[in-house]
Amino acid sequence: MSPFDIFIAYISWGDGGKHRPVLVYALDDAYVRLYPITSRYDNKSEAVRTKYFAINDLACAGLFKTSYIDTGTRLKQSANILHNIKPIGKLSEGDKQRLIQFLQNNKK
Repeated sequence: MSPFDIFIAYISWGDGGKHRPVLVYALDDAYVRLYPITSRYDNKSEAVRTKYFAINDLACAGLFKTSYIDTGTRLKQSANILHNIKPIGKLSEGDKQRLIQFLQNNKK
């Protein structure tokens, strides 16, 4: 697993959670840092949408419908979750460069 890989992870919140695609943006021996990926966009507020990055190359990413990286939500999981998990895809080089520029332009 490496940065810009995409895999399916169980993401929990409060009383629930679900399996969803996530993007690896950093990892080390102890932790993997992730951005969740969502297909829900239209029902979000304008403030939330400004943090969503549209993935153009869905096939390379292993996704089947219009999807967005939620850069406003950062997740940190134990690196142990990566055992026996294979990526479903990765960001294309074009999407990777666009994401890097998007993050630089949207620093807090």
